[in-house]
Amino acid sequence: MDPVITARHCEISDALRDRAMTVLERVGSLAARPMDTAVVFDVEGDRSTVELRLHVAAGELFVATAEGPDHRTALDRAEDKLKTQVARAAGRVRDARHAAPALKPV
Repeated sequence: MDPVITARHCEISDALRDRAMTVLERVGSLAARPMDTAVVFDVEGDRSTVELRLHVAAGELFVATAEGPDHRTALDRAEDKLKTQVARAAGRVRDARHAAPALKPV
């Protein structure tokens, strides 16, 4: 899995790029069978935005977008959002065959 890091309308430092790689590795380890990860850094006016994408083998795509005064803050906020999405998806039943059987009325 090769992570993709993109900077739109801005340039990012090597330290921020390393931080993004660390975040992607951490989030990828939480998901079952991650296939593709990406980070998009952007600047909209005076706000920095970060978008994290995680595509897993089950066909799900998780996307978290966050804003902040700088890219590092926005990256941390997006990481928290993506972790929440992955944790919520891990608890869902994806297939009706694995659902609990319905109770019959007495």
